[in-house]
Amino acid sequence: MTKAVIFDVGQVLYRWDLRFLFAKLIPDPVELEYFVTHVVTPQWHFQHDAGRPLAEMVPELIGQFPAYEPLIRAYATRFNETIPGPMPGMAALVDDLVAAAVPQFGITNFGAEFWDKFRPTARLIDPMRDVVVSGVECLMKPDPAIYRLALDRFGLHPADALFIDDRAENCAGAEAVGITAHMFTGSDALRRWLIEQGVFKRP
Repeated sequence: MTKAVIFDVGQVLYRWDLRFLFAKLIPDPVELEYFVTHVVTPQWHFQHDAGRPLAEMVPELIGQFPAYEPLIRAYATRFNETIPGPMPGMAALVDDLVAAAVPQFGITNFGAEFWDKFRPTARLIDPMRDVVVSGVECLMKPDPAIYRLALDRFGLHPADALFIDDRAENCAGAEAVGITAHMFTGSDALRRWLIEQGVFKRP
């Protein structure tokens, strides 16, 4: 039986960094670094991934940093600009999985409101039979519960699934429920791993 491949999205299929947006809006590199490490930070952003609505998060942060109100509002309205395109080599790899008739799925830490805006732009998601989105489920990786939910929804046994993520703790979360995981470092290493797992034939 061909194993199913379950992808993370950010930094596996698609590049993601808050700096991709805010470098357009903050010309001073020192201020840019301050902004993404003290104001609109990944840690603050992850609240939306966990299910907290933007209608709560954005006004609250503006109250803390009123001088940055236009930039904080840009986070809510221009989030897709933090995702400039696919990771190198991943479009070809996904196309090769399609050609090999390998079932593809996704588990992503992604805010529900942002997912609704991003998903129509994301060709690499199209082959996926289903995607579990943390902000919709109010469950986040690496909580084992999100992997169990995904397996149940995808109709997969853990032994029949391969999971790819760029974070070690998320790979460990998958392994905790019996899924074989690979920590993503690039498309070439992933392709070699998929050959070792029997997903692709050896050249």
